[in-house]
Amino acid sequence: MGDYDEDTAFLGQTGPYFWTTFFLLNTVFVSTGFNGLYIVFVGAAPKHHCLIPDVNLTDEWRNAIIPFTEVDGKEVKNQCSRYKLDVVRNLSAEGYIPGRDVNLTSLEKEGCLDGWNYSKEIYQSNIVTEVWEEEGCFHLSCSPECLSPASVLLLLMEDVLHHVPLCRSLSDIHLYFCICTWFIPESPRWLITRGRVEEAEVIVRDAARKNKVEAPQVIFKEFELQTMLQSRSYTMLDILKSKNLRCITLMCLLLWMAINIGYFGLSLNTSNLSGNPFMNCFLSATTEVPAYVVSTWLLSKCPRRALLSSFLVIGGGVLLLIQFIPDSFHYVALALEMTGKFGFTMAFSMVYIYTAEIYPTVLRNVGMGMCSSAARIGSITAPYVIYLGTYNKVLPYILMGSLTIASSVVNLFLPETFNRDLPETVEQMQECQGLCTGSKNKKYVEGSGNPTVQRQYFKALPYILMGTLAIFGAFLSLLLPETYRKVLPETISQIQKICSRVSAQLSLNIEAFKRCVTSSR
Repeated sequence: MGDYDEDTAFLGQTGPYFWTTFFLLNTVFVSTGFNGLYIVFVGAAPKHHCLIPDVNLTDEWRNAIIPFTEVDGKEVKNQCSRYKLDVVRNLSAEGYIPGRDVNLTSLEKEGCLDGWNYSKEIYQSNIVTEVWEEEGCFHLSCSPECLSPASVLLLLMEDVLHHVPLCRSLSDIHLYFCICTWFIPESPRWLITRGRVEEAEVIVRDAARKNKVEAPQVIFKEFELQTMLQSRSYTMLDILKSKNLRCITLMCLLLWMAINIGYFGLSLNTSNLSGNPFMNCFLSATTEVPAYVVSTWLLSKCPRRALLSSFLVIGGGVLLLIQFIPDSFHYVALALEMTGKFGFTMAFSMVYIYTAEIYPTVLRNVGMGMCSSAARIGSITAPYVIYLGTYNKVLPYILMGSLTIASSVVNLFLPETFNRDLPETVEQMQECQGLCTGSKNKKYVEGSGNPTVQRQYFKALPYILMGTLAIFGAFLSLLLPETYRKVLPETISQIQKICSRVSAQLSLNIEAFKRCVTSSR
């Protein structure tokens, strides 16, 4: 089969055609950013407490009817309950003073039967203040069952577009992005693998006209006959048939999933950081700009495996360390969070290029589609990982950090693609050296390293993976309740009480460590 790069070299590396295509592709990708991250603001939960209806209460009792609870060592108003309104109204009518004549802790509590009162200090309206209230659903922090993806989707379709201006604006602007896709040409390389050589030549000649260069009379000299004889449609089954392809695909799927959990986990968590959420989101987005620029430059200079693993370790390491930063060091924690976002953004941009270089042209779309599906599973999982912070705020960081470190190890055993020709066929992909294919001194990958050293790496992989999983299991075991010489729980409520005590004790231990760090400085 002819060399596609050689046959199209007359187009040059730059020109109006390439810049126009580059601009249109980037414009379309802007819409994915809107879709993925607008929920940071639309779904944020403002400060709130139970709504107190307009009944005859003294100012003292109106201020005292909401009980206080301890959250992260601070006394805050309870978001899900109030003292029973009928009891408080009777006490107020009889002239009792809360805290002096009545012990508030002895009063009976009830849920937010009349809805919630939301602070408009930051958000004027969003899903929480508009839709959840109207649907009569318990609040997000009170009832996780309301977070089912199906219910969220239906509510967005039925109500949010009519209530929240941000959603209306995004739905209108997406029409423009849909129009842009019609002006993006098909990939000539992909058309050739499908035997559609004439269509590929039309696109290349149009590119030559726009770049003001002269195209040869015959562009693809050796492609036409061979592709007509050999071309066939490839599907997901072709990946599953080969042991080598299955192994590489499995590692790619795990890599994409872990990166997306970390990337979207940090992105969606910006509204939970201390400080102004709009500024936090701005800083988080600003961090991505140099990350994409630097990753573009590094990809042209450095091997893929070392780069990707390095930035995964940076992102995962920051996540494992950030929970030990004292609350008084707000800017240090924010800087670490942005550093983690930088690492994940670098990894996020590199994994697209790396995966596209691993798969051959005939399977590139199928492989990228499978990896993208795994990425969507990761992004779907990310909000639930962040929600673990309602039980213990360190859990999301430990989970995301451990997964990221594990994925950085897996990445080391994928085939290196730096300074290699892109594989065109399945046979060429199987010749690439890596964990799944072993060491093969083929012409296609010559100069890729010492086979003996690579075999030693392959033998060490099971131990590295088991060690990583063992460390992760050790972290999780610290979160389990102690049962030695304890009475076995009989009911679910007893288990919940035990877990609450364990969570509180873990928080105390972390706070003690933070105080130790602060005092040592």
